[in-house]
Order: sequence, then structure tokens, then C-alpha cells
Amino acid sequence: MVEAKKLAKRFPGDFLFGVATASFQIEGATKADGRKPSIWDAFSNMPGRVYQGHNGDIACDHYNRLEDDLDLIKSLGVGAYRFSIAWPRIIPEGTGPVNEKGLDFYDRLVDGLKARNIKAFATLYHWDLPLALMGDGGWTARSTAYAYQRYAKTVIARLGDRLDAVATFNEPWCSVWLSHLWGIHAPGERNMDAALRALHFTNLAHGLGVATVREEQPKLPVGIVINPMHVYAGSDSAEDKAAADRAFDFHNGVFFGPVFKGEYPESFLSALGNRMPAIEDGDMATISQKTDWWGVNYYTPMRVSNDPVEGAEYPATVSAKPVSDVKTDIGWEVFPQALGDLIRTVNARYQLPDCYITENGACYNMGVENGAVDDQPRLDYIADHLSVTADLIAEGYPMKGYFAWSLMDNFEWAEGYRMRFGIVHVDYETQVRTIKKSGHWYKELAGKFPKGNHKAE
Repeated sequence: MVEAKKLAKRFPGDFLFGVATASFQIEGATKADGRKPSIWDAFSNMPGRVYQGHNGDIACDHYNRLEDDLDLIKSLGVGAYRFSIAWPRIIPEGTGPVNEKGLDFYDRLVDGLKARNIKAFATLYHWDLPLALMGDGGWTARSTAYAYQRYAKTVIARLGDRLDAVATFNEPWCSVWLSHLWGIHAPGERNMDAALRALHFTNLAHGLGVATVREEQPKLPVGIVINPMHVYAGSDSAEDKAAADRAFDFHNGVFFGPVFKGEYPESFLSALGNRMPAIEDGDMATISQKTDWWGVNYYTPMRVSNDPVEGAEYPATVSAKPVSDVKTDIGWEVFPQALGDLIRTVNARYQLPDCYITENGACYNMGVENGAVDDQPRLDYIADHLSVTADLIAEGYPMKGYFAWSLMDNFEWAEGYRMRFGIVHVDYETQVRTIKKSGHWYKELAGKFPKGNHKAE
């Protein structure tokens, strides 16, 4: 086992250790205090969409256990908490009246963090779009980007003076491709044209969000959280290498290109540009406004080969075999070096600001035995990826912090409650929280670093 004390010595004194969650995954209270349904409430209640019909109605009951959960975060010794804000609590219909009780909840959350000397890293959008906006097309409608802009303005006007950093979006790859092309996430579309519209309007909303944060709180560091794929070619063949390049553009370039260069990748536009929605004058300038930081969510590499089917739709790739036979309980290949390869690759291709690892963790489903959870594989996973992060810092990359995913076991989207990523175990019947072995180790590591002296730049 990697000693926390030894690993801590490889990080600068102002490195930020935190934990992360998302609103729909933990809050529950889906009908409380004026909240109205999100697309995930609807999706969860459609037969066959989520494992065994699980939903977010109760989740970890965080909405009703806020103070206890804030004490739990403090007990872990971390310097920051990354959470997301539920749009359906703030503007329940997506547009229209603002719900003060929803804002009050996040007021209590942020004030509670401040009182405990914990940095507040807020995410404005982590997939829970107000269901009412689906009447206009959801993310396939340009109007949703402007509804998002108003929502962002409402949140920042109320909370921005006490936040330490804000992200416009979490993992647009998921809310675009998984949600609109492959139908795995809400709203469950399986249509390339819908996905292309969601892609551009999500990117536009990000840019509008950045502008809104700047207007409301010019000193509040604003960024975006992306889950880029480090793409390995399945072989050294020219066909597979070309496939890997296309996969990079499709999975990464369509977000990094617009945000950090003001353009979509050439290979993507040549293949699918004629099916994109209208890109209006000023859109790309809006999308590519300077950000102060970006977040990387990393779990597993992507390995692809060329799709041999003639006329296969771009990016025309198929999955290639994993290199490592080590897998987490969700079936994802464990390959820590891909995190380093990824950071080096995207920094070589784009002019990127400071970086936080905003999610990293592993799914292992051990239960409580004799009052403890021995999740050694998760501990090893986190330690190995932190070791790679320390290597990147030594190489000069501006890695500023690490947020373990997740603070606690929670609603794991289409997987329901059967997959556990937490460093704290949750008994969903009793809502009892039990810090796992990995959580105790992480506490020892985070405890080596001073609190309250760090701000995203």
C-alpha cells in the first residue's frame, strides 16, 4: 500500500485535495420545496432505462441531511468540495419564476462550507435539465442555451460572492453523445442530428455562462469540466492510427476545439458539418472566451480500431481490446498511465489554463463487514492516479488539485444503486454513512495540506 505520508511529499503545499458529488445523484427530495422534475426524473421512471427501475427520489437524502454531510466532509480533512446545483430547484420550469427555497438550500450549503473552512467548487450543470424544457426540444433547441444563461445569472448573483470556483458544465460528452446519440442517458435520444444540435447548443451555453460569470463576479474563477478520452490505437496499422485520430476529434476535439481554439475539428466538419445546426455569427467567439481553469474527469482509457464496415458513420471506429486485465466492478480497464498520456496530449494540442482533476475514482462494491469497508482496490486506484498526477507536476504541468469521485456511494445514473464509487459507504435502507478504508487513507493524505489558503487562478 502506498503510504499517504510518502505520497504527500510529492505535491506542492498549495495543492488542493477535495471530494466531489452531483445534485441528482445524492440530494433526493425531488418534489420538495418547489423543485419540479428534471429529465432524469422522467428517464428513471421509464421502464428499462435505469437498472431495476431505480430513481433519484431519495438517493442519499442529502437534501435533508445537509449539516451531517458537511460535517462528514470536514471529518475527511479535505480542502474543497465540488458539488453541482440542480437547475430544477432554482428555476423549476427552466424558464419562468425563480424558486427562492431552492436558492436557500445552496445558500446553506455554501455557508456551511465556509463555516468549516472548505472551498466551494460549484458546477452549474450536471445533467439534470428541467423537464419542462423538453417541450421546446431540450438541448436540441438553441433557446435552451439562453435559458441556461438566465439560470447561471440567477445562481451567480446569489452565491457567486462566496464560491471559490465555478464550472459551467460537467462532462458535456455524456450529455451530448451518451444522451442524444446512444440513448444511454437522459433524455435517451438515439439520433446523430439531435446529438449535433445538442453539441453546438451546449457549447454555446458554456460560452454564455462564462460571460455571465464574468459580468456578475469578475474575480470568480470560471472553467469547464470535460471527460476527455485518451485514445489508443488498437494496433500500429495506418488504419487503426487514423481511426484513433478520428476518435480523438469526435470525443475530445468537438469540445476542446470550440472552447480553447474557437473552431470545430476539420475531420469532424468534413464528415458531419452539413448536418450541424446553423452556427451563427459570434457563436464561436462566445464559446471560446478565455477560461481561468479546466477540470479533467478521468477513469479509463479508450482503445479503438478502424471500423471495417464500408460506409460506417464517422468516426467509424470499433472498440479494441484492453491492454490491462485489471478491471473495476463496472468493467472499466484500470490503466493509470493513460491519465498522464491524456494530459500531455491535450496540452500539446491546445493552449490550456490551470487544471484540476475534478473526478477520479473507481467502482468497487464491497459492503460493510464488522463496521468497516475494506476497499483496498479503490485505495490503490486513487494512489496510483495521484502518483501519475505528481509526475505531471514534476514535468511542469499546472495541475492544481484533485477531487476524489465520489464523496459517497450514490445514484450511478443508468446503473442505479448497484455500482458504488464512494470513499464513504451508504446503506440506502438506513442512510448510515461508513467511511471506507480508502476514505481513511485519503483523510490522512489530505490532512497533510493546510486549509483555507487556496483559490483557483
